[in-house]
Amino acid sequence: MNSTSFTETRLEALGDVPGVCELPLTRAVVQYRDVHEADTPGGRIEDIGLALVVQGRFASSAEAVDLGSGNVKTLDLSTELVVLDWVYEPTLVHVEELLSAAALGRDQSGMQQYLFRLGLGILQRVGFGPLSRATFLRIGFRDVCRDFDLHEGTSIRFVLGPGRLTRVHLDYDACALVFRTASMEPDAVLERAVSEAFPHGELRRQVPQHSGGSLSYQVRFSMPDHLGNAREILGWMRKGLGNLMARFEPDRFRSVESLLETFGARETLGTIYIPAPKVQSVRLVMSPSEQRVVH
Repeated sequence: MNSTSFTETRLEALGDVPGVCELPLTRAVVQYRDVHEADTPGGRIEDIGLALVVQGRFASSAEAVDLGSGNVKTLDLSTELVVLDWVYEPTLVHVEELLSAAALGRDQSGMQQYLFRLGLGILQRVGFGPLSRATFLRIGFRDVCRDFDLHEGTSIRFVLGPGRLTRVHLDYDACALVFRTASMEPDAVLERAVSEAFPHGELRRQVPQHSGGSLSYQVRFSMPDHLGNAREILGWMRKGLGNLMARFEPDRFRSVESLLETFGARETLGTIYIPAPKVQSVRLVMSPSEQRVVH
């Protein structure tokens, strides 16, 4: 190899991001966050937040295809990006062929199905852990949104009354539901309803520290430590959101309930097999007489 051309290529690749190691990310399977895209909170319903890098030679950015939607995104590599796995070269070649065919209007659904199966297979191989947890939660909450309120965003809208609307999405990193409002004033009715709907969660009011913002509420759940625990927490979320819909929009809830009885609830995480941990933690609840202070 010509040493001069190698040096020029290396400088060209690293010149825009000083101090970043030159590591080609092509073939990497990455988990990207909200900071990497400008979509609505919770992301787009088609995406799963897991992508295969198809072009990652340069240090500043990479082209990656989301394994849920098949959409090609440009990810900023100067921010946090989690690499979960790598695919073999023949897999990358096949994906590039599918992308080229889809760009010509051929077999779009076939490409999406292949990519989604690929993503689920990678998650099953990687397993459930701190790095992959956000993607598992995103896929699970996506199912809930599709059952309750299918639109372009991964969120659910509730009409609380005339001129009163809230939207809820899941903060995947914090394992917390976020209810957004359009007001700076506390909503006592919404607070009581949310508190009653999610007895397993911790309700917090989030007040912006600057003018022009709006008040929101957060329902925090414990961090799941295995897939079964994550599915249980998502089940609490599904039940609580159903209770809210039945409370504020009973006609809409009856329609959704009828569809779920006919077709069943989506449960994508139920198709992934990951062995349960050999040791599980259980919460101990002690009576006041049994509690003592240890100095």
